[in-house]
Amino acid sequence: MSIQRKPMLQITDVGMVFQTPRGPFVALRDITLQVQRGEFVTLIGHSGCGKSTLLNLVAGLTTPSSGLMLLDDRELSGPGPDRGVVFQNHSLLPWLSCLGNVHLAVERVFGATENRSQLRERSLAALDLVGLSHAADKLPGEISGGMKQRVGIARALAMAPKMLLMDEPFGALDALTRARLQDELMKIVAATGSTVMMVTHDVDEAVLLSDRIVMLSNGPAATVGELLTVPLPPVRELPRNRLEMAHHAGYLGAREAVLEFLYRKQAHVEAVSA
Repeated sequence: MSIQRKPMLQITDVGMVFQTPRGPFVALRDITLQVQRGEFVTLIGHSGCGKSTLLNLVAGLTTPSSGLMLLDDRELSGPGPDRGVVFQNHSLLPWLSCLGNVHLAVERVFGATENRSQLRERSLAALDLVGLSHAADKLPGEISGGMKQRVGIARALAMAPKMLLMDEPFGALDALTRARLQDELMKIVAATGSTVMMVTHDVDEAVLLSDRIVMLSNGPAATVGELLTVPLPPVRELPRNRLEMAHHAGYLGAREAVLEFLYRKQAHVEAVSA
């Protein structure tokens, strides 16, 4: 007899309505979703479908208009160190070194319970996890965009969050840098067993990284259109080789299913300039 695991994150009938000068704008409706501990879940959909809005709700940056959100059976109310957030903009403080940016977050979370040596050790360990020990003393202006994002990931992981929330973290990077960071992220997830929720517009990124893909319907009043379990070993157990995935039947089938949803079931007419 199998034992049913309780989800880490439970989202039940969540809706989000924004008040605007033109009246209420319904961004999300009836969102119900569960995320298991150690799972990598990606949110995908056309622009305006509320992907980032949903991520911000989980992060506690906004409050849902209706419904319930629980993390380990505790209702989410505002931001907290149990959720580490990585945005497309790395948001590093330019006057602090890479180590200083990570240490600032560590001090906020663990400053009351750990001494200075322990805080520094925790900060250095986070930088080592993303392969940036050699850049600990460099300022953000002295490193590349990809390295800045890795510092942002280190800062989030250094807080030992229950969930890592990522809003298109590689969207502003060139294709080769993006691919390298995707590979790095898979290694980090395998090393830490992190539970991840990520927003992306990139179908290949979603399939390569995810255990499950949440496909949102077109906005406004977007909701969960389909849920797809990627038929590959979990990323936390076995990082995926992108060259092998190019010919893997499970990968190709999942990619086709997402494309089918986005471009046939949720066909979105875009304005094309001449």
